[in-house]
Amino acid sequence: MVRALRTLFNERFRPELYGRLLEGLQQDLGPVAFRVAETPVFIPADLEKKLVQAGEEVLALICKPNFRTITERAVSERWRVPGENEHPHFLCLDFAVCRDITGTLCPRLIELQGFPSLYGLQPYLAALYGQVYELNQGLTPFFGGLTPETYQSLLRDVIVGRHAPHEVALMDLDAPAQKTYVDFLLTQRMLGIPILSFSDIIREGRCLYYRNAEGEKVRLKRIYNRLIFNELEGRPELLWGFDPRTDLDVEWATHPNWFYRVSKYTLPFLKGEFVPAAHFVNELRHFPADLENYILKPLFSFAGSGVQLEVRADDLRKLAHPEQWILQRKVDYAPVIHTPAGGVKAEIRLMYLWPDGGQPQLCINLVRMSRGKMIGVDYNRDLDWVGGSVGLLQR
Repeated sequence: MVRALRTLFNERFRPELYGRLLEGLQQDLGPVAFRVAETPVFIPADLEKKLVQAGEEVLALICKPNFRTITERAVSERWRVPGENEHPHFLCLDFAVCRDITGTLCPRLIELQGFPSLYGLQPYLAALYGQVYELNQGLTPFFGGLTPETYQSLLRDVIVGRHAPHEVALMDLDAPAQKTYVDFLLTQRMLGIPILSFSDIIREGRCLYYRNAEGEKVRLKRIYNRLIFNELEGRPELLWGFDPRTDLDVEWATHPNWFYRVSKYTLPFLKGEFVPAAHFVNELRHFPADLENYILKPLFSFAGSGVQLEVRADDLRKLAHPEQWILQRKVDYAPVIHTPAGGVKAEIRLMYLWPDGGQPQLCINLVRMSRGKMIGVDYNRDLDWVGGSVGLLQR
C-alpha cells in the first residue's frame, strides 16, 4: 500500500526468494499448516493513524465499567467458567482495508475477539520477511515504539505473570494437531513455558498438575488458554482430567468467558466512523429494505463458519434462534495490494496486550490477504499472493 515500497518489492521479487522463506520456516519450525503469503504488507502512515483511532473507538466500549453487564448474555451458560477477572488479557480487532468515497484508504471493523492470536508468530514472520527480502531496517511490525525486546517482555508479563515459566502452560485441545502449532512453538521458545493438550492436565482437589518430560508431577498455576471450550462438546474420548467449569486454584490468561464477551456479540453495541452497522436479528422490528447490502453471521462461530453472504428476508424469518445471529452491513474490501497476480484484498488484525493492573496496549498486527470472496485461508486455496502475512510500518 506504500506505493514506492510495493513497486520496489515487486521488481525485486523472485520465486526462489519465496521458496527460501518457506524453507526457512519449515526447517526451523516444521510444517506450516496454513499458507504464508509471498509478501508483507507496507502500511502507510495515514492508514496506520486511522487504524489506531478505530481501535481506540472500540476500546472505549470495552473499557466501560458496564461492559461486563451488557455482555452478560453472551457468555455460554454451558461453558461459563468461575473466577472471571476484570478484563481480557488479549484483544484482537479485524479491520477490512477499504476506500472511502474520496478513494482514500480506510479501515472498517469486521470482527473482534477477546482471545489470543498469533502473538508468537507475527514478530518472527516480520523478521524473516526482512531477512529473506533484505527489507529496509526502518520497517517494523510493532506499534507504540515497541521493540522485539520490549514486546517480548510485555508478552511475558501478560502470559507468565508472577510465576515461574514451568508453572504456566499453553493449553489447547490437541496442541500438536492445531494449525497454529508453529505459533505455540515460538511462544514456548520466547517464554520457556510447556505446551499441553487438554488431556495432559489432571486435577487433585482444587489444584491442577501435569507431568514434565522427566515424568515429574508439576503444579500448574496459570493457563495460557488457546482452547475454545465449545470444541469439547461430544468428545468423551478426551478422558477429561479436569473440568474447567469447576472451582479451581488456577489463573487464566485470558479467562475463557472473555471469548464470548468480546466477539461478534459486541458488534451491535459499537458505533463510530469505522464500524459498519450491526443488529441482533431478534431485535429488528423491520428488516432492512436493502438486504443485499448485509451479511448474516452466527454469533459464536469461528473462522468464518456459518457466515451467509447473500441474505433474503425468508432466511431471517426461518432462523430457529434469531437471538444467536447478527445482521451486519457489508463492506467493500478494496484490492489495494498491487502484486504480480493483480490487486489483492487485505484484512488487518490489530493485536493488543492487557497486563494485570495495566491498560490495553496495541502491540503488533496480523494481515490476511485474499483474492476470494472471503478472507480466511480456507477460501483462498490454490491461489498465490494470498494467505497470512504481517503489516510493516515506516519509522
